Amino acid sequence: MYNRKSFAFRFLKRSFDIVAASLALVVLSPVFLVTAIAIKADDKGPVFFSQMRAGKDGKDFKFYKFRSMCTDAEAQFESMQAQNEQTGNAFKIKDDPRITKVGKFIRKYSIDELPQLVNVIRGDMSIVGPRPILSHQMARCGSYEKQRLAVRPGLTCIWQISGRANIKWEQWVELDLKYIREMSLFNDLKIIAKTVPVVLKGEGGY
Repeated sequence: MYNRKSFAFRFLKRSFDIVAASLALVVLSPVFLVTAIAIKADDKGPVFFSQMRAGKDGKDFKFYKFRSMCTDAEAQFESMQAQNEQTGNAFKIKDDPRITKVGKFIRKYSIDELPQLVNVIRGDMSIVGPRPILSHQMARCGSYEKQRLAVRPGLTCIWQISGRANIKWEQWVELDLKYIREMSLFNDLKIIAKTVPVVLKGEGGY
């Protein structure tokens, strides 16, 4: 399905990622500082959270976020599977009891995702691309779903501007594959432009 893009396209997309992510880190540094202070004031745990996610061509990478859950959230993961409100190989609970007070706010407005700008600069991710899922979740996916791994995962995507967490897994996959089929710098810019108002409204963010 995925036709490898020209060297020029890949070079321009990667260059844009590096420049945009670097500028965003500088401009948003006050947001980073305030968020870090708020997380520490809330429950004294670590500010950042990392876990392994499935990247391009199935290569796992360490994915960074602001911590939005209690410190033992991962230990509770298996016991909460029956409460999963998502379908397929995704996991979401709207009123997840593991989410902290500050975590609820930063997840609603996707502030928790900002540390992934570092992932973009490192080359693990792109500004626009399919959102990465957990490595063990991807291991359970079939070959059709794994076509999402043809490109670098992204900070935002069509899923992000089409309903965020309200989108079920099957539609999520279809939107990602649509993005890959139609991938272009122009489409990336359109997705970025549409992401800002969606995130500011906070709809579907939990």
